Amino acid sequence: MARHVARRDPRAHWVLLLLGLVVLLAALSFHALVTNVGGGSGPSDASASPASSLVTSGGPVLRLDGPTPVSRRLPARTVALTFDDGPDPRWTPQVLDVLRRHHAHATFFVVGARVDEHPELVRRILAEGHELGSHTFTHADVTAVPPWRAAAELSWTRSAIAGATGREVTLFRPPYSSTVQSLTAPQYEALRSAAGTGHVAVLADRDARDWQRPGVPAIVRAATPQGGAGAVVLLHDGGGDRAQTVAALDQLLTRLTRDGYRFTTVSAGIGAPDSMVPATVGARLSGTTLRWAQSVADGLTGLMNLLLGVALVLGVARLVVQVICAQVHVRRVRRPRPGWPVDAPVSVIVPAYNEAANIAATVRSLVSSAYPALEVIVVDDGSSDGTADIVERLRLRGVRVIRQANAGKPAALNTGIRAARADLLVLVDGDTVFQPDTVHRLVQGFADARVGAISGNTKVANRRRLLGRWQHLEYVIGFNLDRRMYDVLECMPTIPGAIGAFRREVLLAVGGVPADTLAEDTDLTMKVLRAGWRVVYEENAIAWTEAPSSLRQLWRQRYRWCYGTLQAMWKHRHALRESGAGGRLGRRGLPYLTVFQIVLPLTAPAVDVFALYGLIFLPWSSLLLAWAGLLLLQGFTAAYALRLDRERFGPLWTLPFQQLVYRQVMYLVVVQSVVTAVVGNRLRWQRMARTGEAAALVAAPGGAPR
Repeated sequence: MARHVARRDPRAHWVLLLLGLVVLLAALSFHALVTNVGGGSGPSDASASPASSLVTSGGPVLRLDGPTPVSRRLPARTVALTFDDGPDPRWTPQVLDVLRRHHAHATFFVVGARVDEHPELVRRILAEGHELGSHTFTHADVTAVPPWRAAAELSWTRSAIAGATGREVTLFRPPYSSTVQSLTAPQYEALRSAAGTGHVAVLADRDARDWQRPGVPAIVRAATPQGGAGAVVLLHDGGGDRAQTVAALDQLLTRLTRDGYRFTTVSAGIGAPDSMVPATVGARLSGTTLRWAQSVADGLTGLMNLLLGVALVLGVARLVVQVICAQVHVRRVRRPRPGWPVDAPVSVIVPAYNEAANIAATVRSLVSSAYPALEVIVVDDGSSDGTADIVERLRLRGVRVIRQANAGKPAALNTGIRAARADLLVLVDGDTVFQPDTVHRLVQGFADARVGAISGNTKVANRRRLLGRWQHLEYVIGFNLDRRMYDVLECMPTIPGAIGAFRREVLLAVGGVPADTLAEDTDLTMKVLRAGWRVVYEENAIAWTEAPSSLRQLWRQRYRWCYGTLQAMWKHRHALRESGAGGRLGRRGLPYLTVFQIVLPLTAPAVDVFALYGLIFLPWSSLLLAWAGLLLLQGFTAAYALRLDRERFGPLWTLPFQQLVYRQVMYLVVVQSVVTAVVGNRLRWQRMARTGEAAALVAAPGGAPR
């Protein structure tokens, strides 16, 4: 109704939001891929057929880039100690310390993702004269993943090592491999594919099987070469508890040194040139970029886990506070109070702009009120649909019509306030229908001289369709549970425009209904609180209103509500420093609105992306269990709220579907409102087209909607 000059609503942020969500999903997916790391666990397919005897009878170092496999063995009394699955921040330094004490060198087959996490350990490995090889990026079974993934695992690991050390590796040991004799045909094919990118395969002569933690003596026995032969020995410095490996390594080095063995890297052991060559600038940049991407993905995943944890804690805490406050409120309002009954004259003010669909039902319901002294003032704010004519043709006693040029809802309310004869005023929207006892119940709170304003209980009349049922649940669960809590905590931020009662002196003291925000009801309520008056909630004063019947209308209404609430919160931000009722608004009401109506809804798109990530990567059983738990919590809240409002439980079946559509509309409204406020746009008034459905439903036989 208010006329504001407004620019076109901003839209570029939707593209940015979508792009941000895609990037977030990509980062979470990359994290899921990267965290697929672990220690050795034996062959991935023990039933696979063995490789050709031409290969399995040869040495553990295999060059497979030619037409014929070429294998090499280590000379007698030469041992190449090799360590898989690192670097590990706990165990790799201990392994390096043991090697240094014994003046021994070794080859470390590192996992690329762990290299990105601990590049300083990889640099220490090289600085102390050891050799590096690739063990894939995520410890993936290269025989079980698609060819593109296997190639990416090797490429990413090379990049990670190049970014951390400035060197590129050529040695490669596939995860879940062991001795050359146990090589399977699928593993052999994977090694041949790796050879196509310049990798040399390294298996083992002796598998210590230390990942099983069989005990130090068993590890030493399994790792000791027989008969003075040379050997490539397979051990682990990551992937789990490696305390037994560290202890066994010390004993193994002591024993084999005494027996005349020397310890060297794989390349030096077979007399080959250094397997590590200087990396190109491109490879270093690629590795650095990969490390940053992994760090960002890890950080975002941690942030999302923290966000979900905080949101869950806040949600449960909110429910607990709501339930406690609701019980206190019920006991307070359902017992006799001093000063009852209040029967002072009441003026009902109805601002109306093109309300032809509902105005007759609204006025008739008011005139039919079981209240002894009541006048109804309809302020027609320049309607073009004959709203004022409809009221005048009703010829109802106690009803006055005031016509004015269109100036907006606040101006119409202020016109009615000036014209009212009573000291108690009830402000009613033009699409709202009262029950016969509504006015009586609404004003009884004025028996307390400290009360300056009273909120009634707004209910959705047109709830037969799915969208109406969703809004009905929202009104009962969110609005009315919250109002009970606000009443007990004495920080009520909003008296709805559909039904609210005020002392005339209060409205005059605060300067009437403000016109500089689009949520004049919230703005006015906050002004009343800051003036030192109490604002309470009367659950039994029921008003039936017509809710939006389409998603487009719902969007327009909630967009205005949310934007106007932001305006009012900013306007009254100084309440944070006040005392009394204003301080309670500032330190209770405003933080609550900020957290639950702005911050958490703004994070909801990211939470939905996190849920999609879970659907793709996490076990469905765990995800369904978590979703069912949250749904049960919401169902309990809804059932409790419906019971307090004496409503049927039937609409509860729509609750799961509400999470799939309605919730997304609500949080996107918050996103749009915040962006509009940030860029400084002035939102124009968004009026909802009325159908008269609410009036027809309430007037139908049987009374209130089901």
